Amino acid sequence: MTALQGIRSFLRLPDLRRKVFIVLGLIVLARVFALLPIPGIDATQLQLFLQQNQAIGLLNVFTGGGLSNFSIGLLGVGPFITASIVVQLLTPVIPALDSLNKEGELGRRKISQYTRLLSVPLGILQAVSTLTLLKNQQLIPSWSGAELLFLVGVALAGSVFLMWIGELISEQGIGNGLSILVAVSIVSVFPQYIIQAWSQYTAPGVPIADYVRLVGFSLLALLMLAVIVLVNEGTRNLAVKYARRASAGRTTSTVDSFLPIKVNAAGVIPIIFAVSLVLVPTVVARFLENARSETARSIGQALTEFFANQWANTAILFLAVIFFTFFYTFLVFRPKELAENLQRQSGYFPGIRPGEDTEKHLADVLAKLTFPSALFLALIAVLPFLAQQGTGVTSLSLGGTSLLIVVSVVLEIIRQSRAQVQSRTYDTYLR
Repeated sequence: MTALQGIRSFLRLPDLRRKVFIVLGLIVLARVFALLPIPGIDATQLQLFLQQNQAIGLLNVFTGGGLSNFSIGLLGVGPFITASIVVQLLTPVIPALDSLNKEGELGRRKISQYTRLLSVPLGILQAVSTLTLLKNQQLIPSWSGAELLFLVGVALAGSVFLMWIGELISEQGIGNGLSILVAVSIVSVFPQYIIQAWSQYTAPGVPIADYVRLVGFSLLALLMLAVIVLVNEGTRNLAVKYARRASAGRTTSTVDSFLPIKVNAAGVIPIIFAVSLVLVPTVVARFLENARSETARSIGQALTEFFANQWANTAILFLAVIFFTFFYTFLVFRPKELAENLQRQSGYFPGIRPGEDTEKHLADVLAKLTFPSALFLALIAVLPFLAQQGTGVTSLSLGGTSLLIVVSVVLEIIRQSRAQVQSRTYDTYLR
């Protein structure tokens, strides 16, 4: 079935059409939240500040312009995403969460509820930090305690409302709602880049060399898109045999199967961790530069000067992505637990003894797959800087991380939509 045929089959079904219209309506409502401004800020100076600070400007991309507009949705779904990552990292460490995760659907619902509750204090912390940073840059006037409470309440309410919209989208069964909102937020910023490039390259007197660089930039973007799809869909199938036992306990036969392991098992989370690692010192430096202590101001200025060096910043980000890719992959995959599950199900890899040997085999395979995946994610993270340095095109931002998120969301929507169509087609065939 081609993509066009799949779309036609999807739209022919009335209930699926209704789901699409509901999702589109919820997306429009979420975008309205990113455009409703909170009064009391100089929008022009805020735009200039975000353009001069790439690390903080990245937050604006993930909020879909909510930060640059100083809108009700200035936090986006960032607090919930942060809470999800924290809970996911703590689940293997805290026995109570680990046991809940193994209880099936009921346990995962409880974990989701804990994630929602954790997103509230994280949202308050993010709102206070963002507002304080803007005040220190003299982008918003000083406030009283009541005014600060009002601003934090509005920002937190907008984030919680967007989180609720994301869950309503997920209930329609054609994709993860929060991921869709993040992808739409990222895509919504692209027209601004296109308008800037159009105004720059349609101006009179543009050198031919600039057009050559633009063509090279476009070809690089297409190549990156193809590589992202290839790596994101890549899997390695490990041959597994399951022993089928008779009632007397004897092994009568074996069942051949496969254990699929994704090449990019960590997804985009290592990049989010690494960007946060680079972003935190930058934000802290902005606070310290306005401190009363001379020592604190000196430390803030030193941090600002260090992270102003784009090559040093890029090198730290590259190494951080590689580290977090290995860390997160082995934390979530857990070869020891998988080896134990295979042994309980009478499964084994041909030529490998169950137990410790199986665990070592899984760890070795995972390490070999994670290394190229880590390099891929690290290159994706630093590609915007390398592309601008190599092509000289600064009016467009080749956001590898943004493109990876958008491609992953689109592929997931295609998979779930295809599954919806096939299930209904199969039910119709049975009738």
